Amino acid sequence: MRRIRALIVDDEPLARQRITRLLEDHEEIEVVGECANGAIAADAMAELEPDLVFLDIQMPEKDGFEALAEAELARTPVVVFVTAYDEHALAAFDYQALDYLLKPFDDERFERTLRRAIQRVEERETADLRSHLLRLLDAREEAEAGTPAPEPVPPGGSPRIDRLVIREDDRIFFLKTEDIDYVEAADYLAKIHVGETVHTIRESLTSLEEKLDPARFVRIHRSTIVNLDRVQELQPWFHGAYAVVLEDGTTLKLSRSRRKQLQEFLGQSL
Repeated sequence: MRRIRALIVDDEPLARQRITRLLEDHEEIEVVGECANGAIAADAMAELEPDLVFLDIQMPEKDGFEALAEAELARTPVVVFVTAYDEHALAAFDYQALDYLLKPFDDERFERTLRRAIQRVEERETADLRSHLLRLLDAREEAEAGTPAPEPVPPGGSPRIDRLVIREDDRIFFLKTEDIDYVEAADYLAKIHVGETVHTIRESLTSLEEKLDPARFVRIHRSTIVNLDRVQELQPWFHGAYAVVLEDGTTLKLSRSRRKQLQEFLGQSL
């Protein structure tokens, strides 16, 4: 297992120094950068691609939530929010945060969080490896069956797929992607909604987004991908956001940060 890349974001130098010191005893962790404000952090997360981020919330220029929302990430890191204010706790978990460290915290509390973070990163790595091996297995079976090879994949990209391999208990079956209503993130898992049935797979939402047909599937929120064929209407929500209503009545949130992307896809303003 490669070393876990960690980024520390806090506007207080002493706070950054303390987290760095606490990480020094862990050989499996590599601190790849430190940031003193949210604006720098958004760029650093995109450039450094950390596996783990210790992220302060209240900072100059951009707060931690804004930095995370605006970072152009190929994959969302495991995030531990570190702050002196407890009123942001619920919002933190809306961002799929692993933990919420309230300052001042002791070394034991930090170690418990770090152990969980390391485990989470390793589970993600294992899930990604399994997904990669499944794709190789599918490709091999298709080649042996004489199926034409798929189109080349762009560097750094993933092949588009029209089916998913689902493993549940002792069953292995194929799910046509066109049958998917929407997909939601659940930690390092993805929950695939097909009618009243929910399939849970060990794969990140970002990884799935890269594989699904972009002409049909659009990410409308940090934690949601929707099949546009299932969308019935859009309804105005609070503060410029919209609710996406599916044919079966399911209501999903269209975040403001994803609104522009959906407008470009639809070719019209919302």
